[in-house]
Amino acid sequence: MSFAASIKYCMSNYAKFNGRASRSEFWFFYLFNILIVGIPALLGFILMASTSTTSADGMTTELGAGGLIGLLVIGLAGLISLGLIIPNLAVGCRRLHDRGTSGWLLLLALVPCGNFVLLIFWMLESQGPNSFGDGPATA
Repeated sequence: MSFAASIKYCMSNYAKFNGRASRSEFWFFYLFNILIVGIPALLGFILMASTSTTSADGMTTELGAGGLIGLLVIGLAGLISLGLIIPNLAVGCRRLHDRGTSGWLLLLALVPCGNFVLLIFWMLESQGPNSFGDGPATA
């Protein structure tokens, strides 16, 4: 599945937790999240840090115009991130289904080191037909 097709499929099925997702669909959507949320947030933090002034006692005293723009960019990235929570959960659940495991394993993200277990599941190859369907959508 291509990058554009992956984004289109994930956004059109944003709350579809049944079915399966291929590795390419999952990782392209993850890359999309980094591009649309992570990079602007990082740039916002850089803008804020580069335009604030620090007094002799180490306290930040003034934010500046660039810092306000950075704060707005971070806020916008946060709002976009909130809007992408359900699609991220759905594609993560479908990716786990592709491995033949339950989507409830996403709850591992709530415990320490659970993200590492999820990362391993998400990186493993697809299974053949299983109880969640014949195979991932290749739209």
